[in-house]
Amino acid sequence: MEIFQYDFMVRALVASSIVGLICPLMGMFIVFKKLSLIGDSLSHIALSGIAGATILGANPILGSLIASSISAIIIDKLRVNLKEYADLSIAIIMALGVGISGILISVSNVNFDLFSFMYGSIATVNKDDITIIIITAFMIILFIKLFFKELVYITFDEENAKFSKIPVKFINTIFMILVAASITITLRIVGVLLVSSLIAIPVATSLKVAKSFKNAIFYSVLFGEIAILSGVIASFYLDLPPGGTIVVISVVQLLIVSFFSKIINKNKVKMVFNK
Repeated sequence: MEIFQYDFMVRALVASSIVGLICPLMGMFIVFKKLSLIGDSLSHIALSGIAGATILGANPILGSLIASSISAIIIDKLRVNLKEYADLSIAIIMALGVGISGILISVSNVNFDLFSFMYGSIATVNKDDITIIIITAFMIILFIKLFFKELVYITFDEENAKFSKIPVKFINTIFMILVAASITITLRIVGVLLVSSLIAIPVATSLKVAKSFKNAIFYSVLFGEIAILSGVIASFYLDLPPGGTIVVISVVQLLIVSFFSKIINKNKVKMVFNK
């Protein structure tokens, strides 16, 4: 295939395949924690981190990771304190991110490629980015493997998890930092405006066919990988922006799966009545 003749596309496919695994994997817990829009919030904060790091001459990914990690911890603290209005924590941090990034970009003399940050620029993924993505993915997978039962318990019943002497604060803090890390590595692929879609849509699609939580994780990763890899390949051959292409394919997947799941459920109901 022509696509494998270009080093930048090989790097893009490697990065995409890892992101396609990590985002839906983290997305399962994020969605059930009712934090589906956290990607939008942290991605805007990450943009301010990128702007600040670029002004200082530092690594943009490192800057975005620091900014989004701190903000993720703040969101978790606000979520606990606000309780019934927990979604306000996401709105507050997103507004702060938009404000700070706007100020930094406008007052600096550095030229920012805003389009690539907003919608992703997968062609710019380099070897250092790949290394950071692999390390981040390893940490996320290791954390979920070590604390899977505790994470599930906290996700569905945080109050009782506290009474069961599970270190809820510690696990939540590490989880939120890793959420920030997963969003940071995703920015290169789909950009600030579309990062939430890669977290939420594969999960929504998986819930249409899954029969258990673990089953849903498997399907969400499967749908995520199909969407992101086919999106990258299609964007290369059709000369389309990869972020938007990935999101459109994800939504099409959701619509197709929803359509066929309705047909299957109707047939099951008919079979029950016929019996």
